[in-house]
Amino acid sequence: MVKISVLLSFVFLIAFGFVVHGSSATKEVGVYEIKKGNFSVKFTNWGATIISVILPDKNGKLGDVVLGYDSVKDYMNDSTYFGAIVGRVANRIGGAQFTLNGTHYKLVANEGKNILHGGPRGFSDVIWKVKKYKNKGDAPKIVFAYHSFDGEEGFPGDLNVTVGYSLIGDKKLRVTMKAKALNKPTPVNLAQHTYWNLGGHNSGNILSEEIQIFGSHYTPVDSELIPTGKIESVKGTPYDFLEPHKVGSRISKLPSGYDINYVLDGAAGNKLRRAAIVHDNMSGRMMELLTDAPGMQFYTSNSLKNEKGKGGFVYQSHAALCLETQAFPDSVNHPNFPSTIVTAGKTYKHHMLFKFSTPAPYS
Repeated sequence: MVKISVLLSFVFLIAFGFVVHGSSATKEVGVYEIKKGNFSVKFTNWGATIISVILPDKNGKLGDVVLGYDSVKDYMNDSTYFGAIVGRVANRIGGAQFTLNGTHYKLVANEGKNILHGGPRGFSDVIWKVKKYKNKGDAPKIVFAYHSFDGEEGFPGDLNVTVGYSLIGDKKLRVTMKAKALNKPTPVNLAQHTYWNLGGHNSGNILSEEIQIFGSHYTPVDSELIPTGKIESVKGTPYDFLEPHKVGSRISKLPSGYDINYVLDGAAGNKLRRAAIVHDNMSGRMMELLTDAPGMQFYTSNSLKNEKGKGGFVYQSHAALCLETQAFPDSVNHPNFPSTIVTAGKTYKHHMLFKFSTPAPYS
């Protein structure tokens, strides 16, 4: 039985993944699935990435509600961050630099003079170790682990990172991100970068989906999408989703679409609170997101253009939306923003809970 399991695992890796030869050891990149009833999620340990989420619609028909690729190899060559964990610091740091305790750190820029999602080789572009994997039972789960070395992309200190995904209750996906600073203080801000389309990854754009965002304020940005340091009210702006509105209802008032950080209502801390609710009327699917992070980036996949995805479907601008709970962008350069610094020996923690249902109206 053991030999058969090993053989099946080998065939599975050959079919969906492959072997990467590093300088010190051979590492495997593969595909893993956790499933509970008719709810299933697939991952690859390249970037600790979600590659599919299968859910029923209001008629019971199953569909994949996240954008992605057919091959793991495509994830290794993409520039979209489809489904990945991004870090060591998600979002942008202006000028790719910051000063901490009197020491100036110059990072590896990858978006003009700025750094985005951890740099050209951030956490989305590395092989994670599969630390735990249980694909059946009441709470199937997978836990990925990665060691980020001192100086990686310019960031100080060694960092041990884990990301756990588990299916709990009825159609709930829990995401737990942790990072322990081993020997130096360092900024940490991890984010989960899945592109969601509740109508199905190949159903077109998300402009008719309704969204409610529980953030009364946002952090304005300059022309390079770097926060100005101000915190302003959403009232009277296209960013006001305190009541449900269609994504496309006011998108024409923006240059290309939404790509902005919301200051979530309620005190950040250990308690989960609502960040957003998304509803697709055609499929009946609804997704509610809860988090303990202080902010959330709302992004409407503005930069997608002729991106060949699953089954040969070609994704275009606004084909999905991203809800990236996070600390505020460029926090290291804005003392008035909540700190992202993790001191040596301390552990960063970030939780997300996705609740899926169908059909379900707003409450």
